Amino acid sequence: MSINEISNQIEKLRKEGFLPTSLIDELEKNLKARSDDDNLTPKKVKKIVEEIKKAYFQVLVEPEEAVGTVAAQSLGEPGTQMTLKTFHYAGVAELNVTLGLPRLIEIVDARRNPATPMMTIHLDEEHRHDLSKAKEVARLIETTRIENVALNVEIDLTTMQIVINLDPELTEDKGITVEMALEKVKGLKKGEVDFDGNTIFLTPEYESLADLQKLLEKTRGLTLKGVVGIERVVIKRERDTNEYVLYSEGTNLPEVLRIPGVDVSRTSSNHIHEVSQTLGVEAARNAIIEEARKVLDEQGLDVDIRHIMLVADLMTVSGDIRQIGRHGISGEKESVLARAAFEVTVKHLIEASVKGEEDSLSGITENVIVGQLIPVGTGAIDLLMGQYPKQEDTEET
Repeated sequence: MSINEISNQIEKLRKEGFLPTSLIDELEKNLKARSDDDNLTPKKVKKIVEEIKKAYFQVLVEPEEAVGTVAAQSLGEPGTQMTLKTFHYAGVAELNVTLGLPRLIEIVDARRNPATPMMTIHLDEEHRHDLSKAKEVARLIETTRIENVALNVEIDLTTMQIVINLDPELTEDKGITVEMALEKVKGLKKGEVDFDGNTIFLTPEYESLADLQKLLEKTRGLTLKGVVGIERVVIKRERDTNEYVLYSEGTNLPEVLRIPGVDVSRTSSNHIHEVSQTLGVEAARNAIIEEARKVLDEQGLDVDIRHIMLVADLMTVSGDIRQIGRHGISGEKESVLARAAFEVTVKHLIEASVKGEEDSLSGITENVIVGQLIPVGTGAIDLLMGQYPKQEDTEET
């Protein structure tokens, strides 16, 4: 079938005005790519168009459909079948991540701090296929403290010094040098610092043994390199793409995106508020959709993506992330009766009485309470009936 014939068929489809432009453009692109195929006849193209129209009309929402109620039911019912445990993440045995119902609750409640914050860090073309280069990026991201690369950090009671014995193997693995550790200890400005091989000596000016013990703990926790908030990084080779991906315990999206070797277009965080602050509310909306979808897929629950999208739209439509609860969307409804039906009934009714609020009874909940027809489906249609005067017969008899 020639490209001109395909163009004519597509032009007829455009004039009908039923299908969205993006769908027609995609169809045209795919048909033209197969224009050399002898099996692609005008009859088959017509059949393809009819099937696409049929599939499109099947997924359309009926006018006045209660999409919110259906979305709530579609997410709520599978939620009753979810487990309440924390699982190992996607084959990475070293990391735990909250899944199932607790994670879904975290998402819809828009929690400021997730129970198990983590990031999936993809690497650029130069680093993603080489383990040694992936390790270099991981070293830049993972927080490394003195206690992570030392055999021991202790007080020598004979000389009243803090002695740091660095492990040569660990320092090499983490990309740390004695000079780096020496500079960090000097930065404490708590006394004289000296070293001998892999051992660092701190001779502090102390007042008591208790002060020396506090300084010992502070020295152990000195950060040598890495991104604040990321405690651990695990490298995993993905089977389907055959590339190395980093999984982190803890999140710090703005800082990680600045690390050389990180693919900024594919790196993600499960901390939705952090995504919003770093990339904006549209990115947060996508994060809500993706995180909710991953939780449901992990449990083997099939929920239409449009229900999840509706929840995400509702949570982010104001330009900020709002939870679905009494401190968010449900607690901010215009209807007094709808707010009272959700939680803390007496409080809402008293406040509304004091302020003299009116309820327009435009939603579902409030109409159920007062026993009226709910504005859904045929109940949303008002029929105006008028009695017209009967036309008199003007014909002469």
